[in-house]
Amino acid sequence: MKRSIALIACIVGAAVGGHAVGAEAWPSKAVTIIVPFPAGGGTDAFVRPLAQQLGAQLGHSVVVDNRGGAGGTVGAAIAARAQPDGYTFFVGGAHHAIAPSFYKGLTYDIEKDFIPVTLIAQPPQIVVAAPTEPFSDLKGLIAAARSQPGKLNFGSAGNGTSHHLAGELFKLQAGVDIAHVPYTGAGPMLLALMGSQVDLAFDGLGSSAQHIRAGKIKPLAVAASQRSSAFPDVPTAAEAGLPGYEVSTWYAMWAPKGTPQPIVERMYAAVQKALETPEIKKVWLSNGSEVPRYTSAEFGKYLHDEVQRWAKVAKDAGIKAD
Repeated sequence: MKRSIALIACIVGAAVGGHAVGAEAWPSKAVTIIVPFPAGGGTDAFVRPLAQQLGAQLGHSVVVDNRGGAGGTVGAAIAARAQPDGYTFFVGGAHHAIAPSFYKGLTYDIEKDFIPVTLIAQPPQIVVAAPTEPFSDLKGLIAAARSQPGKLNFGSAGNGTSHHLAGELFKLQAGVDIAHVPYTGAGPMLLALMGSQVDLAFDGLGSSAQHIRAGKIKPLAVAASQRSSAFPDVPTAAEAGLPGYEVSTWYAMWAPKGTPQPIVERMYAAVQKALETPEIKKVWLSNGSEVPRYTSAEFGKYLHDEVQRWAKVAKDAGIKAD
């Protein structure tokens, strides 16, 4: 009996020890981050600089794999099915807090099939207009929309994305009728906006910033309680005549469920170090985002609250997937 107990103890000890060594040695090869949108959108504006810094922190390449489609849900489903071995992570955002109340029959649960790592950026949304639009401020937009119900339209990165729901929230709060035109990502949507194929967009500041600076689109208002330090001349929605209109296009990292906790913790630590580098701080400031300070647990609670918030907006707006 004593020998049997000793043998079992050795086996358990070897298994635990092997697991610890595996986590300790991580990573031993390139790590992939799945991004559920086409290249060139707001997610890319943050994740690609972050991936470069993470590569330096981890000592191995961090590869960005863009898997767009269905408002970010295609890439999320792929990430949820990935091997939980610490070599695949997922960077999504506010869109994935909206999807549960918008898309029926999702093959994943953003709160149950992933482990929250941390928020990586929180740029506010900004209301932007095509360069040919006659109005140049939010009051002018609201007046034009009220005078011609249904004539104006807004582009989004797809049905059920934060751009879409931000537009629906704007319609509810401003009491206007504006048509929705979905695209396959923020990149295509912004190209359409710059070409005046759509009138407006409710975009994350991270993807609009460079086009605002280039004069290719017109900023009308920032959907935040304070003006953005990147664009101090652009008023908040409250200052521009729509109090209470606040939306953040946040971005975050998850690991597939089952990823060893020591690896999740090491990735969390690597992300925090990367966010403190001067290179990242410069890019974040340029894109209108502060560096967020969230533990994994705090991000998990934030995510839950966002899921509940957008479920109410979707219900009040009476929208669902086509």
